Amino acid sequence: MKTVNDIFKGFSQLQVLVIGDLMIDAYTWGKVSRISPEAPVPVVQVIKKEARLGGAGNVVMNIASLGAKPWVVSVVGDDEAGELVKSLLEKEGIATTGIVEEKGRTTSIKERVIAGSQQLLRVDSETDKLVQESSTAELLNKVNACIKEVDVVIFEDYDKGVLHESFIQEVITLAREHGIPTVVDPKKRNFFSYRGATLFKPNLHELRDGLGLFPEDLEGQKLQETVHGFKVSQGFEGVFVTLSEKGVLMDLGNEQVRIPAHIRQIADVSGAGDTVISIAACALALDLPARQIASLANLGGGLVCESLGVVPIDKELLKREAESHLM
Repeated sequence: MKTVNDIFKGFSQLQVLVIGDLMIDAYTWGKVSRISPEAPVPVVQVIKKEARLGGAGNVVMNIASLGAKPWVVSVVGDDEAGELVKSLLEKEGIATTGIVEEKGRTTSIKERVIAGSQQLLRVDSETDKLVQESSTAELLNKVNACIKEVDVVIFEDYDKGVLHESFIQEVITLAREHGIPTVVDPKKRNFFSYRGATLFKPNLHELRDGLGLFPEDLEGQKLQETVHGFKVSQGFEGVFVTLSEKGVLMDLGNEQVRIPAHIRQIADVSGAGDTVISIAACALALDLPARQIASLANLGGGLVCESLGVVPIDKELLKREAESHLM
């Protein structure tokens, strides 16, 4: 078991490759004082608009916030949103050399309309078509160019078409050849495409949906048994399941641990999974034991839920909380 101070010093020495679906999280903040005369809907008077990196971009931001150096490999469209993604990364000092621009592709935007602390509406502009074969070839070249530099690889899958089975398996094989762990934040389409990855991190809904189970199939001891069996069948070293208000379950190596959630004033759960996988990947790269990985990631996931909108973890806040709760 390492001390909290040692862990956070270790984070600053890591380099992390994030592969997955980049997008824009856009926000329109305003206030409501009347109902529209045109339809029974609130009229939002706009106060401000904001654009943040979302999807795999939020994982990149979390990695940077932890003090590690992020590398990003992804595909965006040749559109205004794609340019915005790159400019937001560059603004944070993050290289965009790993980003492939695909002609005619739509870059994902999730726009939220918020009045006070209440989200009224979300409008998505996106595609989930698989990227072109030429784009995948470029992505592999990008991965090959940086794989020797990194300490861990994160697959951040939002089912928007960047990741697919053959590409995933080629990257996992390449990482294993270099002794680099791979960590997965899955979605349904590629749920069984990550055989041989180091750590697989679904939430409870994704696990149930991916395995085609009913809620009662994962109650009590059945959850632990299902997770362990799934881990063995897929050749994972570990499976890390987030359980919302019930905490997390980690089955890694020969250890299985259950960590309860910390009591929080929840403002918004958006992006919590991105924070959890970012912390778990960095902790895994430092070769921390299962309980420390699960505890620290669980703590960070709860902290970001106290903020409205998708935000990366505050490293100093996480460190203070870790010193209070984990030592």
